[in-house]
Amino acid sequence: MGSRNVPSDKINLRLILVSGKTKEFLFSPSESAGDIAQYVFDNWPEEWADEGVSKAEILRLIYQGRFLHGNVTLGALGLPAGKTCVMHLVPRENLPEPNSQVSSGYLSRHCSKTAPL
Repeated sequence: MGSRNVPSDKINLRLILVSGKTKEFLFSPSESAGDIAQYVFDNWPEEWADEGVSKAEILRLIYQGRFLHGNVTLGALGLPAGKTCVMHLVPRENLPEPNSQVSSGYLSRHCSKTAPL
């Protein structure tokens, strides 16, 4: 599947489902992950019919291995306008918790301190 000509003020987002099915959508850099999830839900592709979800709020975008929070915009991610970017789209009720090891003092317990000379 080749990329289409992407307008210079838009980002062509190729979304991949867990099943491997893909679909491309055009978005502006100011649109958020929540906006994108709502748009995709409202315009669910026919070829994805067997993988439909009950509400937009459970659709989550994954970019470079990280779940995106609903308010993060494509522009804030540094995605270049006029290009195609790839993200995964998965149904998930809740986002995973942040790495609790770091917030609970993991680094202070597991990083050695420099000994005085």
